[in-house]
Order: sequence, then structure tokens, then C-alpha cells
Amino acid sequence: MKMKGADIITDYLVKENVPYAVGVCGHGIVGLLDSLHERSDKIKTISVRHEQAAGYIADAYYRVKHEPIVTFTSCGPGSTNMVTPLAGAYMDSSAFLSISGNVPTCQFNRGPFQETGRYFQGDFPSVIRSYVKKSFQPTRVEMVPLAVRQAFKEMTNGKPGPVNLDVPFNVFQEEGEAICGEPQDYRWNMDQRPQGNPETIRKAVEMLAAAERPLIVAGYGAILSEAGKEMVNFASYMKIPVHTSPMGKGIIDETHPLCLGPTGRNGAYAANEAGKSCDVLLALGTSFDDRSTSAWLDGYTYSMNTTKVIHVDIDPREIGRNYPFALGIIGDVKLVLQQLLQLAKEQFADKKPDYSAWHKRIEEWKSIWYEYKEPLLNSNAQPIRPERVIGDIRKVLPKNGIFLTDVGVHHNWVVQFWDTYEAQTILQAWGFAAMGFATCGVIGAKLAAPERTAVALCGDGSFMMTPHILATAVEYNIPAVWVIFNNFAYGSIRDLQLGYFGGRELATSFIKEETGELYNPDFVALAKAFGVKGTRIEKPEDLADAVEYGIKLNQPYVVEVIVDRDIKPIGTGTWVLPPFKHPEPNFKPGR
Repeated sequence: MKMKGADIITDYLVKENVPYAVGVCGHGIVGLLDSLHERSDKIKTISVRHEQAAGYIADAYYRVKHEPIVTFTSCGPGSTNMVTPLAGAYMDSSAFLSISGNVPTCQFNRGPFQETGRYFQGDFPSVIRSYVKKSFQPTRVEMVPLAVRQAFKEMTNGKPGPVNLDVPFNVFQEEGEAICGEPQDYRWNMDQRPQGNPETIRKAVEMLAAAERPLIVAGYGAILSEAGKEMVNFASYMKIPVHTSPMGKGIIDETHPLCLGPTGRNGAYAANEAGKSCDVLLALGTSFDDRSTSAWLDGYTYSMNTTKVIHVDIDPREIGRNYPFALGIIGDVKLVLQQLLQLAKEQFADKKPDYSAWHKRIEEWKSIWYEYKEPLLNSNAQPIRPERVIGDIRKVLPKNGIFLTDVGVHHNWVVQFWDTYEAQTILQAWGFAAMGFATCGVIGAKLAAPERTAVALCGDGSFMMTPHILATAVEYNIPAVWVIFNNFAYGSIRDLQLGYFGGRELATSFIKEETGELYNPDFVALAKAFGVKGTRIEKPEDLADAVEYGIKLNQPYVVEVIVDRDIKPIGTGTWVLPPFKHPEPNFKPGR
């Protein structure tokens, strides 16, 4: 049976139950668009106003649902606009299929309109080499079935990540033999969850039993494994406290008695104190990156000179990447936790280890942090304190509502002050940290879970990177709420400048050059121009009601909040940018 290359691709997307294709048109991708038109009863095509938006939408969709969708871009600038969201998804282990159009193969090396590569023909795959798990470039129709089939397997096998399918213009249109096969024959029937070595599992249980101050750290790998239930069951049975990496927020209800909150410079006080005091650390799906560990400096988040690490990860490259380990377990976190619990129940049926002295110390740290946080979450200060913004959104967002935070200084307060109750309900751009992720990603969250509320907290800087997403929300009637944290600055970089360069700043505050007046566009008027309702909030007592109104409106809605720009995030840990000396934590108990 002969089929066009574009039809081979879209037919396989239908077989994989892909519900959405998101992107921007261009001459290089029109062949695929025509095929999607023919299958519009199976796949909904969403047109956005910038390719970055498509990537962020697809990224957020996967983080909520753990199922990939596809993006489409044209050759040249259309596809290079996709580089940043691909990098963000790759660094945070999120998956989507990026289909990029390219110039016709017969024009390779002739420098046709929008060909990428002067010395290498049609070379968009090299542009994104560092930011995808793999890039496929079928140059004949007969190569398409294998490429698209392997692309889906690559995306979700092991550690998830984005994959690129780069298709020359003529390959979309030409016909060839199409034997694509069925997903169940090549992907669905494969068990991708390896267990840990039983002997190593036994050693891990013995180490935890012998410990005086055991601790669990759960990272984003535990969320990707959907291991929340298993982790809570094991931690509860053994009575081992849990802290998380910032990306691990939600794997355990942060109001759970065993949860200490997230780690790092802007982590919770109890989380960092426990981390540097524990003697055995069970690490579940975490990479121990610099921001979650106080830049690997001993004695701030961890004291690895005196702590024994049991590191569990599905990717062996992560084990021992940043810290030495006593035991390394290559396996799926969910299954490894099942093994640990089963063995613990067998060994400690009569008497479990006693960690009561350790729990007493932890409760003291938690109490100190709670007494610090609560007044700030309810502060009536004006301009509005950043902590009040976080607290009021949390009050009105349902427990299973999806909260996205964009990149900026506000993200620091989110890590510290936002209580997450369920996994996959907080979405953050962490590793690559590109502004615009939440601004656009909130649309992807609503597509993945249309029955749930979705709110994006965006800095004024990050929102202005991709404000055109409001047009997409109106076009497709996607109800989402954007809360714009207006402090008239790229605030986190402004704070770095002030701290490292003697109080000087340049190009970080939004100021009219002639008058020195703080400046931002009228965000409510901007939203209105897109056809979106909105309100500006300056008094703390009006904030929660405004966000709640936007949620109940069930339409796109913008809430602009004027925030005190002079308040700096508190540091319970540290971070370092060599050669500068790291700052000492400025959180002091009782102050």
C-alpha cells in the first residue's frame, strides 16, 4: 500500500492516540497540515502565534498527563524558534514529538529559501543536537515508518525527553510503501520498569535500619515514575522523614507529618537542616543539581562527608554524578519502593527501628519554619508582599488544581511557600529555566486536564516574553488564569547585581530613561486588547477574591498584582556563581 509521507505520520499519530498537534504554519510544513486536515476528526490542530508557545504547551501537557503530543514548525526560523522549549523539556525530562519541515531534498546544498546549514545540507538536526534525545531525518518516504515509530519509543523509554522528526518538503508529498506497524507491537507491550537487584535492596534496608537519622529525598524522577503512593507507604511504615528537591514538590502532600518541604537555597528550613544532619540518605530519582543542594557545598543542604547515600534512578548516569554513594540501585523508583516496603515488612514485622530522637529534632525545625511563614502568608502590608501572593492563590486554588510558575524571582517564593498536595499539580521550568514556560504552558495544562483549574503565576518579565498566548486562549476558548507578579524588573537578576556589584544595577529594572519612572505596559488593557478580561490588584485584601473570580469565570482571565519590589527571597541554604563567594544563609531562627 502506497501512502504519502505526511499520511504515514498522521496515521501513526492516530494509532498512538495523540489528541493534539500544536504549532505555526509555514511553507515547509503545509504537506503535514493538509494531512492533519484530513484527520481532524481524530487529531485537533491548534495554531499558536509563536513556535515557542507550541513547545511550552506540549511540554506542560506531558508533565500533567505523562503522554506526549506533537508540535509542528516550518523550516528555517520556524524551527529554530522551537529550540528553547525543546531545551526546557529536555533538561526537565519532559517529552513531546517536534515535527519540523525542511527544504526539498533535491535542493539540499543549493542554499534554497530557509535551508539550515551552509556547510552541511538541511542540517536542522544539528541545531538541536544538544536538546533532544534523538533527531530523525527521513530523506525518502520509505524511511518514514521506522522513524516515526522509533521516535515514540525513544520519547518515553527510560528517562523521557523530546524527539525531533525533521522531514524534507518532498517527503511529505511523495508516496511510498508504508508498513508502519502497530504501537503495541513495537512499544506498548514493552515493560519499561526495571526492578532493583534483590541483594542491593536487602543492603539498602539494612542500612536504613542501622541508621540513627535516616532521610528520604524525592526528586522529579519519582514523579515521572508516579511513585507517590509507594513512597508515602514506605516512609510511613518505616517512619522516615521526607524532603524533596524543588522539582519533586507534590510527590508527597506537603502538609503530611513526615514531609519537610523542598531543599536548596530557597528551600524550607527544616528540609535543609535535616539534609545536612542525616546519616543515611535514600535518594529517589534526583540528580542533586546545584540549586537543590546549595551548589554542592558541604554543610548547607547536605553533609556528604558524613552521610551515606543510597541512590535510586532509572538512569545510571545520574548515580554518582554529583555525590559519592554507598549503594546505587538502577531501577524504576515505583518498583524499587515496592521492593523496599515488602522486605521491610518481612524484616521488621515484630519491631521496627526507633527514630524518635531524630523526629524530635525535626519537629523543632518544622516549628521554627512554620512560625516564620504564617505571618508572611497573611501579611496586610502594602505594596503586597510576595508571600501573600503565593498564600492567596493557594487558598482559592482547589487541591487538585494545576499551578504553573514561570521563571523569575517569584519562583523562589513558590518553592518555599507553595504547599503542593498532589504530584503533577505544580509545573516549573527548572533545568533550562526559560521565561514563558508557564505563561504558555497553562494552555497545555488545561488541554491535558480540562476538568481542572489551571493558574499560571508569571513575572512581568516572563509574561512579556509570550503575551500572545492570550490570543490562543481566546481563539480556542481555553479558560485559564494568569496572575502577573508586577515588580517592574527582572527581579532575580536585579538582586544578583545589587548583591555582587556593590549595589549597582543596569538593564534589570523597567524604567523610562528620561524620567526614571518605573514602567510596564497596562497589563489589564493589554489583556482587553486580546479580548481577555482582567483586573489590577494593589491591596492585599482584594487579591484572593480576584483570583477566585477569574477561576469561577471559566474564561481566560488576567490578574495583575503590584508587588513590593524591594523584598528579597530568604535564603535557608546558599548558591554560588564562581568566582564569587557564596552568600551565607540569611534566615536565622527567631529573627
